Amino acid sequence: MAGQLTPDTTTPTASPLTAERRLARPPAPLLVRAGLVLLKRAALLAALLALVFGTVELLPGDAAKATSERGETAADLAARRELLGLDRPVLERFWDWMTGLPTGDLGTSARGEKVTDLVSGAFPNTLLLGGTALLLTAVLSLALGCWAGLRPGSRLDRAVSGTATAVLALPEFVLAVALVLVLSLWTGWLPAVTLTDAGGSPASWDMLVLPVLALTVPQVGWNTRIVRAALADEARAPHVETAVLDGLPPRRILTHHILPGALPAVAAGLATSTGMLLGGAVAVETIFNYPGIGSVLASAVTDRDSPVIAGVTALTGAVITGMLLLADLVRDLLTGGRR
Repeated sequence: MAGQLTPDTTTPTASPLTAERRLARPPAPLLVRAGLVLLKRAALLAALLALVFGTVELLPGDAAKATSERGETAADLAARRELLGLDRPVLERFWDWMTGLPTGDLGTSARGEKVTDLVSGAFPNTLLLGGTALLLTAVLSLALGCWAGLRPGSRLDRAVSGTATAVLALPEFVLAVALVLVLSLWTGWLPAVTLTDAGGSPASWDMLVLPVLALTVPQVGWNTRIVRAALADEARAPHVETAVLDGLPPRRILTHHILPGALPAVAAGLATSTGMLLGGAVAVETIFNYPGIGSVLASAVTDRDSPVIAGVTALTGAVITGMLLLADLVRDLLTGGRR
């Protein structure tokens, strides 16, 4: 009888005390840390944007020549360069672009379009693609990691870990081509390219399946390994060993004692996947003719269009920074600010 009461009297009293300690912690230090991290990442993003402008400047040709019409003379090209501001130093152009960034002005493209309009029209489609892939990644990696964690060291555990490592090594564009070959050209089950409706969105849901799979599968491999490693580390904690000695069921030990402590590492892994998904979207959207930010970026690189490339970089960098900051906040809240 005493052995049966031990888990019941220990577990309920530990959680309220822990919760009270976390609630009693002043929020100010957490907010200060978040502000400092945000400033550091904003400075890193500014340095990255400067690098973007400098790198485009080193590419052969320029925006005036890349967007010129057939038959234009040297005088026409010189006039276009002056119109686009390419006759000014790159640092001066970068500073002008950066001063407009806080107001939401991303400049004008080499073809005379507002960069804000270009990005705002394509980015929702990329968010739909990346958000769906991130949601599937979170669900599948948690399910596979926990499934393997219930049987540590078993064949299932080794199979899940080995498969996760194998799919992690697959580049998105290689997987995308394989999916097109198998699920579109050979079987005809799914469309190989994305058609858009009048609003510029994918015309039907099945056109999302192949791009989402191409982005999701490698990230499921990455995050499954993170989940499994986090569960294995947390399983060695003293309170987990106590729960095992108390004879609690394995599923309850996993969900109530191991998984909560592993969530900070899982959140950090998913936040990192945000950047990988946005980076992989460039290749995947090009392969599937998907109307997202990757297509805009590919066209901008062809046009040597610094404002568009920098605008896409700034927007994706802001999203990644926000996700990383959210992961940091989740980690601090779950660990009580301990690093």
